[in-house]
Amino acid sequence: MPVLLTKAFFERPVLEVAQGLIGAALVRRLADGTTFRSMLTEVEAYDGPDDLASHAAKGRTPRTEVMFGPAGVFYVYLIYGMHWMLNVVTGEPGYPAAVLIRGTQDISGPGRITSRLAIDKSLNGKPANRSSGLWFEDRAAPIDSKQIEATPRIGIDYAGDWAQAPYRFVLRE
Repeated sequence: MPVLLTKAFFERPVLEVAQGLIGAALVRRLADGTTFRSMLTEVEAYDGPDDLASHAAKGRTPRTEVMFGPAGVFYVYLIYGMHWMLNVVTGEPGYPAAVLIRGTQDISGPGRITSRLAIDKSLNGKPANRSSGLWFEDRAAPIDSKQIEATPRIGIDYAGDWAQAPYRFVLRE
């Protein structure tokens, strides 16, 4: 029986949570009653107000308010006026950190994930648990840390030195 990742899992530093999510399952209960479950293979960490790639670098705003709240809730926002991005908040309240969900075994790309799984702003601020219809389950099998590659994040050239931080985690084939 799959084990739900609880709030306690997300109440850790963002880099630990990001690496820990690799191999876990993203689970979505869809409107038609079916359940989608797929192993996470790619995520990116955004670590606090000093991380110039993070939305929190511009301070606390209505858009980023969720990032400053409790761990284990979703931060969902729109980019380019067309793609929803799914993140989960980590760490202590008041410290804005989150993990962007970039890929699963079955879906590559954060915009494709949200499109295929009907994820939009209605999930912003909702808990990552069954009550929201979107949650994470523990790894089905252990993942050796050597199978997880840390690389620079994608598409954040504007972030100066932060663009090179190895905050993207990918499951090696």
